[in-house]
Amino acid sequence: MIAAQSALDCQVLVLNKHYMAIRVVNVKRAFSLLFRNLAEVVLYEQGKYSNHNIQSWLELSQLKNQFEPDAHDWIHTIQISIAVPRIVRLLFYDHLPRRDVTFNRRNLYGRDQNRCQYCGKRFPTNELSLDHVIPRSMGGQSTWENIVCACLKCNVKKGGRTPAQAHMTLITKPLKPKHSPVLSVNLGDSRYHSWKQFLDHAYWSVELK
Repeated sequence: MIAAQSALDCQVLVLNKHYMAIRVVNVKRAFSLLFRNLAEVVLYEQGKYSNHNIQSWLELSQLKNQFEPDAHDWIHTIQISIAVPRIVRLLFYDHLPRRDVTFNRRNLYGRDQNRCQYCGKRFPTNELSLDHVIPRSMGGQSTWENIVCACLKCNVKKGGRTPAQAHMTLITKPLKPKHSPVLSVNLGDSRYHSWKQFLDHAYWSVELK
């Protein structure tokens, strides 16, 4: 297969057979599931969803390549062009193996949605810092429950004090997320608007690969 890099970079939302979002996978993984008849494509068009096995998806891709090529990302073979699906639904099992959420900077920013947990404003990543709610000088640990995103102004204001001592209030209690919190990054891309209905009620059920 010959494919544009942008198509290979796409991500595909995976639903279990009950239409609950469980993971995001890359294009190769999605087509592997489809060609092994372990999944079907769920297509969203004009406010309606339709389901397609790999054969009907290949046939529909030929029509879409003629009439609306700019509406999709494409993988091109010598003989045909295949539209990259946005959503696939598993047919024979309900979930993929769970993985624990890694405690790292990216996931902390994702959990707090790049929002300062003191003033409530959103900032670019390079304008945020990580703050120990209970300072390390007071025995505070580096844990999900004790680290939050803070803008530089709020971090300086708080200094080496607790929020109560600095007369500041956390807008959200920091907790360890059950699943990877960085999925929302994709929702700003128009290609993934069809995910929204499934994620409104299942945001914390989705794992990334």
